[in-house]
Amino acid sequence: MQDTDNIQAEEINPNASDRAYPLERTRNIGIAAHIDAGKTTTTERILYYTGLIHRMGDVHDGNTVTDWMEQERERGITITSAAITCYWTQKEEPGMVKSFPGIAHRINIIDTPGHVDFTAEVERSMRVLDGAVSVFCAVGGVQPQSETVWRQATKYKVPRIAFINKMDRTGANFDAVVAEMRRKLGAYAYPVVLPIGKEDKFKGVIDVINQKAIVYDEADPEGLRYNITEIPTEMKDNAHLALEELIDAVSNKDDQIAEMVIMEKKISPSILKTAIRRLTIALEFVPVLCGTAFRKKGVQPLVDAVVDYLPSPLDVPPAEAHDPLDFEKTMAVKTSDHGKFTALVFKLWSDPYVGKLVFIRVYSGTLKNGDTVYNPRIRKRERINRLMMIQADERLELDKVHAGDIAAVVGLKNVTTGDTLCFEDSAVLLEPPTFPEPVISMAVEPKTKADREKLTTALQRLSEEDPTFRCFTNEETGQLIIAGMGELHLDIIRDRLLREFKVEAFVGAPQIAYRETITKASKGEGKFIRQSGGRGQYGHAIISIEPNTRGAGVEIVSKVVGGTIPKEYIAPTMAGIKEAIDTGVLAGYPMVDIKVSILEGSYHEVDSSELAFKMAGIFALKDAAKNANPIVLEPVMKVEVSTPDEYQGDLLGDLSRRRGKVSSIEAKADITLLNAEVPLAQMFGYATAIRSLSKGRASYSMEPSHFEPVPASVLEVILEKSEPKVSRTV
Repeated sequence: MQDTDNIQAEEINPNASDRAYPLERTRNIGIAAHIDAGKTTTTERILYYTGLIHRMGDVHDGNTVTDWMEQERERGITITSAAITCYWTQKEEPGMVKSFPGIAHRINIIDTPGHVDFTAEVERSMRVLDGAVSVFCAVGGVQPQSETVWRQATKYKVPRIAFINKMDRTGANFDAVVAEMRRKLGAYAYPVVLPIGKEDKFKGVIDVINQKAIVYDEADPEGLRYNITEIPTEMKDNAHLALEELIDAVSNKDDQIAEMVIMEKKISPSILKTAIRRLTIALEFVPVLCGTAFRKKGVQPLVDAVVDYLPSPLDVPPAEAHDPLDFEKTMAVKTSDHGKFTALVFKLWSDPYVGKLVFIRVYSGTLKNGDTVYNPRIRKRERINRLMMIQADERLELDKVHAGDIAAVVGLKNVTTGDTLCFEDSAVLLEPPTFPEPVISMAVEPKTKADREKLTTALQRLSEEDPTFRCFTNEETGQLIIAGMGELHLDIIRDRLLREFKVEAFVGAPQIAYRETITKASKGEGKFIRQSGGRGQYGHAIISIEPNTRGAGVEIVSKVVGGTIPKEYIAPTMAGIKEAIDTGVLAGYPMVDIKVSILEGSYHEVDSSELAFKMAGIFALKDAAKNANPIVLEPVMKVEVSTPDEYQGDLLGDLSRRRGKVSSIEAKADITLLNAEVPLAQMFGYATAIRSLSKGRASYSMEPSHFEPVPASVLEVILEKSEPKVSRTV
């Protein structure tokens, strides 16, 4: 990590003269949190205070910059991650030590969705970000999706700071949320600011490091005017104690501060900030701030913290890449304008004005209009004709992009999310983001013949954009099936089909992505023998199957010795087994968590063929599975319901009727949180039911948890209704 504290960037990187903002002054950050924690509002305030916009919008009014889709503005939720760039210069404040006073920084922000149905947007954003701001509700605390996005950030080793929002709401409790972060997330989290007041008396924050109070002018509705004052007398002890705790927490992780504490040396604010920055970038510390984005208080210190504590592209470890010709061989892609050009495609989007947009994060080198890039996955070259900077729904033309930039390329073909773009003489493969499998599906049919061709094109483009959306044809029924992460996800897809692609279609009732597995070990034998006068077909395989560890997936291994099955027929036998696993043995659903071993078999010198052994593999798997107690598994969702106390009984009863298991009931201020595990099959229409039972005052969130065996009574219904039925209209 480079210590860039108060260093002019040109001195570090003198060759970067063609960059408007050097790498040291660049921050690539994401705003991530549970739904309705205030991500989009916080982003909107940051854009206003950095001068990018001159009028603040609100989610409730449907006029925020980053929620630009019609569906987002109608529903008041973020659906697609929006990229936007702003610029921030830390002001010289009397009595306040700042890390980069008077130096402008470029901040690339990605506002991500909070709803679990759009978790792919968070996943791919985390893959390309250098830092993140995790927003928490001061009343709700660490909510289910808060945990999910936190795990995603940890998975991709993204340093983060925490912003406890909505301090003006009734029931706001700053200390409780910090304690919950430590308990539920295992975060080494300590406040660098403290709230002054709470609920309707929230006035501002205390800067713990500088021991100053930042009090907002109540006469200024825009939150632009605030005063730097001495800490109120009644809060001085708390502020001093918070500083001591902060220094103690940092000294436990940082040798330099520990040595100064032992030697009883005075630790200046600049030294403490530098140490916190080191620990934050090393994923060993989480600075915690607070405010209320809606009431426009506490946002400027948050932007200062982004600059102070979150890394530049130079501060994070080099990206790891693989050799396309030898995937086991890895290499480091160092962030530098003078390195070989390497970028990762993290998102595709169909723009009505410019066509297909390919979002890229540049890890090394520079790219200019007219350059030719190479895609190692498909081994093809393409010319770059247009480069753009994305400002939510606006596009700014660029001549060149540099290392550390997030930009978009227009018109590339045969590109998918996770592809690497590079130059052919230095081809590498960057690690792509990973995405969860769809959990819900439904049948779709065009309304008219004219819609048929448009529907296929539209679904293809939508599946290119969204890695968690799939469309395929059911071979048995001939129906077109669409699959996604939840009801809301598919509802948005249907809405986009109608509005963007002008396609009218019938859609069927949602189908659950059930799975099959086995509960005991078994052996099976498969023979495929055909004789038709000339050369026949002969394949014979004996296999064993056993349950695998839950979540371990499918393993197929060969234990053939002595050549009872020739080597050239092992792969076709495995292919047959895999095909049988994909179609299941009970209700036609894919099998999971099983281990298959090919033990032995026999062959005919003339009649044996790859097809015969593939069929033998299919028969052997089905034979073995019948005697292994096969069962059907259903997806179970982790559900959190937030409700006023008076509706608790009704909602508990409704969850019970849905085969839900309540794991905890938690009282928080004036609301009760019900945590339960409920089969996904029982959650359709729950949004309407919860509104009805609570008169619109309760809300809920859910995320995939695990798979569980289906009860016998439900299994009978599943077997009867295994075919999707097309019924209602978009």
